[in-house]
Amino acid sequence: MTWSEEEYLDCLRSERRGYAWVMHRHGGLTQEESREAALECYPYEPAGDPLRGLVFHDEAWHWAMRAIHGDAYVLDRPDLARPSPAYRALDRSSPRPRPGDRPGPPRLAADPR
Repeated sequence: MTWSEEEYLDCLRSERRGYAWVMHRHGGLTQEESREAALECYPYEPAGDPLRGLVFHDEAWHWAMRAIHGDAYVLDRPDLARPSPAYRALDRSSPRPRPGDRPGPPRLAADPR
């Protein structure tokens, strides 16, 4: 999959927003701290980077919950295994792509598909 710059930036903004929302609501960070955490988790990756967008293979909810509760959060906190309705409402309040709608990570050169 080849990302256009616009598609990549839309997805990047969307995932940063979702990550910051979770870190603020569930992680107890201030809004500023949550924005900074989102920038750290989702840095801009240049167009030539062969792994550009790989972080998008899981949505921001997952990455934020791992940061807050650890790798085993789905076992330790099964109530958090799926995004909350409030998080899902972000989809309706902004042009945030849904996981099935967004382009997948770019294929590596060695990937035969």
